[in-house]
Amino acid sequence: MTEVKIDASGKILGRLATEIAKLLMGKGSAAFDYAKPGDTKVTVTNVDGIRITGKKPDQKLYRHHTGFHGGLKETRYADLFAKDSRKVLEYAVSGMLPKNKLRVVRMKNLKMYRGKAE
Repeated sequence: MTEVKIDASGKILGRLATEIAKLLMGKGSAAFDYAKPGDTKVTVTNVDGIRITGKKPDQKLYRHHTGFHGGLKETRYADLFAKDSRKVLEYAVSGMLPKNKLRVVRMKNLKMYRGKAE
């Protein structure tokens, strides 16, 4: 089991998320297999320092449905980032992993800290 530590301060969200997704899947290892979760644990520090480009702080929306009629909820990027910046990175990485049962297993190998890791 290998452990990778990444400092997220000043990095762009999407580029960082692709790097993390590749590590979680184990694409860099010689024993890579789509049917097995990667054996890499990723620790990301300074998540508050992530930046995005363009007009995304005002325009990007995160949507989910409650299951009730008219239950579509929307949250702006700026609001979610201010509330908990780790959620923004979690959604980005989760969206880049394959949509199967291993996604939950792989996401458990990701630890995020808003400041320096304890």
